[in-house]
Amino acid sequence: MSSTLAKIAEIEAEMARTQKNKATAHHLGLLKARLAKLRRELITPKGGGGGGPGEGFDVAKTGDARIGFVGFPSVGKSTLLSNLAGVYSEVAAYEFTTLTTVPGVVRYKGAKIQLLDLPGIIEGAKDGKGRGRQVIAVARTCNLILIVLDVLKPLGHKKIIENELEGFGIRLNKKPPNIGFKKKDKGGINLTATVGCAQTELDLETVKSILAEYKIHNADITLRSDATADDLIDVVEGNRVYIPCIYVLNKIDQISLEELDVIYKVPHCVPISAHHRWNFDDLLEKIWDYLKLVRIYTKPKGQLPDYTAPVVLPDSRTTVDDFCTKIHKNLIKEFKYALVWGSSVKHNPQKVGKDHVLEDEDVIQIVKK
Repeated sequence: MSSTLAKIAEIEAEMARTQKNKATAHHLGLLKARLAKLRRELITPKGGGGGGPGEGFDVAKTGDARIGFVGFPSVGKSTLLSNLAGVYSEVAAYEFTTLTTVPGVVRYKGAKIQLLDLPGIIEGAKDGKGRGRQVIAVARTCNLILIVLDVLKPLGHKKIIENELEGFGIRLNKKPPNIGFKKKDKGGINLTATVGCAQTELDLETVKSILAEYKIHNADITLRSDATADDLIDVVEGNRVYIPCIYVLNKIDQISLEELDVIYKVPHCVPISAHHRWNFDDLLEKIWDYLKLVRIYTKPKGQLPDYTAPVVLPDSRTTVDDFCTKIHKNLIKEFKYALVWGSSVKHNPQKVGKDHVLEDEDVIQIVKK
């Protein structure tokens, strides 16, 4: 483990020494690729017996979405969690240990949202220290990450946390890079850039050297936007997760109103006071925006729709088929058609098949065979 860390430190030092210009782009690309490979070794250790039982840091995924809280010690994460969960939720007293996290569930707009405190990410977890690695595995399954910062010293912390998460292949508030990558058996490296995409960083040489580092010598690469070496590495590694993120600035009771106005203009940012419970509704509203959930209400035949318990789907998967699967895996076998009321249909009700795409707050009645 330590040798890998030493290698990482060495490469990072060399990258810091190297000037960035056309002539060195090629070399820097190579170093970045090596760095990515070493980091991956840290996250997924090679072979070896697993740790004995009792090591696990697994949290059962309950609810419709999962939010991870990340932050340095003493920025008020726990206060925020217990106040959020305490104000809005059914879960009260849990044994809080910082090793396993079951902080609680918030019910918001009918959706059950699981809140997880991700402890100890910061203390060098990406280098395999502490319980970092299991925590990261959990962090990668979150639908949204909240980075809790102290409003008095936000920027330093923000940088450190972002670097940690980036190091685990978690990309915050980013879209996957628009790069086509296809391995093949022969024919060398074939690089095409779509028209109108001037490449400021990647040329054939650099691409070849990065791919050679992964022992890929035959592939088609299509660049559909101005891509960086990091983008290419992300695509080749293929194990990156793209998660939305909100920066929560806590302790606003300690600053002036003028300062607060400035903070409000920062993107992806919500100022709060966990202790005084200020601005929680703003935070929850923003969480809801970023989670992009769709609520579907069910209507049993001959009864009024049940508006208290919506079926909640992620906005990427909202067909009637997805809805049935969420309720029960065998439901789709008995499915004949569905009646839908709401914004996704022209008539109320309208008969639809299983490929119909539902929208937020639609009402559905399933008719079985």
